[in-house]
Amino acid sequence: MNAPAFTLRHDWSKDEIAALFDLPFMELVFQAASVHRQSFDPSEVQLSQLLSVKTGGCAENCGYCSQSAHFDTGLKAGKLMAVEKVLSEARAAKEGGAQRFCMGAAWRDLKDRDVPALAAMIGGVKAMGLETCATLGMITPDQAQALKDAGLDYYNHNLDTSPEYYDQVVTTRTYQERLDTLQAVSDVGMKTCCGGIMGMGEARADRVSFLHQLATLPHHPDSIPINNLVAISGTPLGDKAGTDGGISGIEFVRTIAVARIVCPKSMVRLSAGRNEMSEELQALCFLAGANSIFIGDTLLTTPNPQPGTDAHLLRELGLRPMAPDRHHA
Repeated sequence: MNAPAFTLRHDWSKDEIAALFDLPFMELVFQAASVHRQSFDPSEVQLSQLLSVKTGGCAENCGYCSQSAHFDTGLKAGKLMAVEKVLSEARAAKEGGAQRFCMGAAWRDLKDRDVPALAAMIGGVKAMGLETCATLGMITPDQAQALKDAGLDYYNHNLDTSPEYYDQVVTTRTYQERLDTLQAVSDVGMKTCCGGIMGMGEARADRVSFLHQLATLPHHPDSIPINNLVAISGTPLGDKAGTDGGISGIEFVRTIAVARIVCPKSMVRLSAGRNEMSEELQALCFLAGANSIFIGDTLLTTPNPQPGTDAHLLRELGLRPMAPDRHHA
């Protein structure tokens, strides 16, 4: 079977997406790799770094998250970091090879009083020549405009899972509220970053439905982080995964591949969970169309591969940092 010609579609059906998941593994990865090469250089990956600028104490009850005030995970809540501290961290990230700097705050929603400090952080990071991204909970259209004006390139707001499985993950925020935030971001012309977490006990049908949500948006997310659940003790889903097990490596690669096919021009980011992945499994993810990783010691509050480990991985695979602006293909 030949790989499909490149087509950018927004009318995918769940049956079509399920059929992709059901393809023989080699055929699926071949098709995804072929689609990937039509918009991206397969030897390039973007190197991103994520900083928690406000940690813990979140009012949401996301069942995977160490930062929820609902669970006892031993994490101490902190206040919003000072602007200069964030900029110092961004400078260090750039010196360490990061091309993109993401700022995350453990909030249910952004308060207007915090916008000026965040705008200063965003502007300062942007001035360093780094691509900017932020994840700050739900935001209003006016806040989205203010962040865009400050120089924010991407706003991250994940759907996490399918609409059908969503209430098994979080009950303090509706699926529609997540979609509304994405719409507010899109409406001001800012790029969207929207993905999910695999291995939370969901079925393949939920992974199909989750990707169907992304693939049928009026504008595909410009950036799709695909996370493998990091099972944090003290969180409901972390404890469940510790007992029941998570997603298999092969099924995770299938999810990456299908995401690449149905959203062919999006950045597909191999995100949380890499610390538990072998180099071989990560290589399969890159082959299936992932073209971004997060570098740095931590990913918000969970461990991330050490810089030397990632340098070895990229060297072994012959991968290089993405050329500037190549991700706007």
